[in-house]
Amino acid sequence: MIFYHKFEVRWSDLDANKHLANSSYVQYCAQARMAFMTKEKMGVTQLSRWGIGPVILHERYSFFKEIYADQTVIVSLEIDGCSEDSSIYRFVHKFYTPDGVHCATAEATGVWIDMMLRKMTTPPDDVVEAMNKYKSPETVVMSREDFKKLPFHPTNVDPAEINI
Repeated sequence: MIFYHKFEVRWSDLDANKHLANSSYVQYCAQARMAFMTKEKMGVTQLSRWGIGPVILHERYSFFKEIYADQTVIVSLEIDGCSEDSSIYRFVHKFYTPDGVHCATAEATGVWIDMMLRKMTTPPDDVVEAMNKYKSPETVVMSREDFKKLPFHPTNVDPAEINI
């Protein structure tokens, strides 16, 4: 199953090139995910009751066609990858015009965290059931090993080397 959420592009969503700003793509994806979670009875109030929250660890984008002010944009949500217990997930978002033109694709990899412990956790069965509805036969099974495949990893520096 695929979830869709509609946006009207506002002037404030544009950048200096007068097309949808990169930061707006990030915001649209986040809002599509929250709309999905609300529809599936896992909105902000319910997440607070459960004491969990979604955290995006990695996000990437590919852009194909410009999106302009006053256009309608439809953002899809599919679950492209998920661990067996749904603690790790990967959403794919596609940006379409109402006539079906594919303008961009985003991929967001994340985890559920326990809001008190600030550690990765397994979500309640209600979350697992909701996420299972949006998996496809192509959805891959993910594990902590997949974090090692992400392109960036932390490397600390000596503060004395930071010259500001």
